[in-house]
Amino acid sequence: MKNKLRGTYTVIITPFTEDGSAVNEKMLRWLVDYQIGEGIHGLIPLASNGELLSLTDEERHEVARITVEQAAGRVPVVVSTTHESTDFAIRYTRDAEALGADAAMVMTPYYAWIDEEEIYTHFRRIAEAVSIPIMLYNHPASTVLDMQPALVARLAEIDNVSYIKESTTDTRRVYRINELCGDRMTVFAGYLGYESFMVGAEGWVSVCANIMPRESARMFELAVDENDREGAWAVFRDLVQVIDWLGDHLYAHGMKAAFQLLGRDMGPPRPPRLPLPPAKVEELRGVMDRLGLFDRTLPPVE
Repeated sequence: MKNKLRGTYTVIITPFTEDGSAVNEKMLRWLVDYQIGEGIHGLIPLASNGELLSLTDEERHEVARITVEQAAGRVPVVVSTTHESTDFAIRYTRDAEALGADAAMVMTPYYAWIDEEEIYTHFRRIAEAVSIPIMLYNHPASTVLDMQPALVARLAEIDNVSYIKESTTDTRRVYRINELCGDRMTVFAGYLGYESFMVGAEGWVSVCANIMPRESARMFELAVDENDREGAWAVFRDLVQVIDWLGDHLYAHGMKAAFQLLGRDMGPPRPPRLPLPPAKVEELRGVMDRLGLFDRTLPPVE
């Protein structure tokens, strides 16, 4: 296993061409370079913010390949390999490993109701099929299935199940998982980055880092590495304006609209997602203006 994963990881959007029909390789490579240049600690392509369920198998492979290739070892890349089918998830995870990904993030199945033994078997089979670490993704709001800390501790007994993105809004989960798992499991926050850092999380999977990577990385460094809670809080007060605006569902839509406002066309979201209506775009413009995001100079697109 390589160095332990920790820090703020951006769940990057998937840029599309203007008509949404294909992945925009040039803008994806630009986005990877932009994130790394701004100091982000890691990248996660093909998560829900990357619209993975709206991509073909060939597109999933290409997004993973391009991201790993462009990152070129400068930061870790954790490829999301989620699928309802265990066999498909194994195939995607093996592909990520072959491409050179540092880890794979796998959500619980999201359609059929399954019990704890079936959840355990799903992740055990995936983990045993590869040698890269697995990041569990617990998001019961999307899947109905909720991996309680006791089940997470059982999963942590599997050799390369080493991380979890904990995306409930119960920060008690963080320290409970730490208590049960010790150094066998590293907790990444989903929604509540700042709050989870205060109770022992060592990572944050961030949506707002797409447009604010520098601040998103800095909040982790202040909160965890430097134990400067006041400094981290000051950064968080800016980030939370974007987090609150995004709410529960405007992730891919909102980040693509934000880049459009910044002069970087990432293409439209794919249906069933729709581009933001003008009123929401103006709300977003107001948030970004208050944060001074229009005063920044973005690197050119080569």
